Amino acid sequence: MGLLLMVVGLVLFLGAHVFTSRREARARAIASMGEGTYKIVYSLVALAGLALIVWGFAHYRADEFRAVWDPPKFLKHINIALMLPAVILVVAAYLRGRIYTAVKHPMLAGVKLWAFGHLLANGDLGGIILFGSILAWAVYDRISLKRRTDPGAPPIPVGGIGNDLIAIVVGVIAYLALAFAFHPVVLGIPVMGS
Repeated sequence: MGLLLMVVGLVLFLGAHVFTSRREARARAIASMGEGTYKIVYSLVALAGLALIVWGFAHYRADEFRAVWDPPKFLKHINIALMLPAVILVVAAYLRGRIYTAVKHPMLAGVKLWAFGHLLANGDLGGIILFGSILAWAVYDRISLKRRTDPGAPPIPVGGIGNDLIAIVVGVIAYLALAFAFHPVVLGIPVMGS
């Protein structure tokens, strides 16, 4: 049941994100229901999907875990190494500086690194479905951005190297919090020293 809930959550969460990349369909939806209502519906669908992903994955890990292959330990170390630039890239998407200018879409680059690293380190069916789906979506979205005529997101001013330094510091702090607090305490999955 947990795996099914996770898959339904992925369909809702990623489906909402794919829908926004379909700019003509999105424009029609906004025209028919109004921008405010569209944003509310979009947010509710995405949040419901995210809740189902988290809830379903937790139940899957507790009751239905199915190993497909046993990743060698070095892949877990590669995942840990990939997470630092992934988190910094996600932060750099909002604190735009030279990192943003060089990468163009640091949020998607960070999500791709995160999903790829976790796909390497997790050899179970649920992990493969979860991280593989998110990686596939991030690749799709990056390709769709190349074809769009609009920026796809609200404009955020681009600053200088100061924003990069802040993004790196905040990224390192977030990385440490994820590794030493979120993963072991919230998810019950130790990262460091495991």
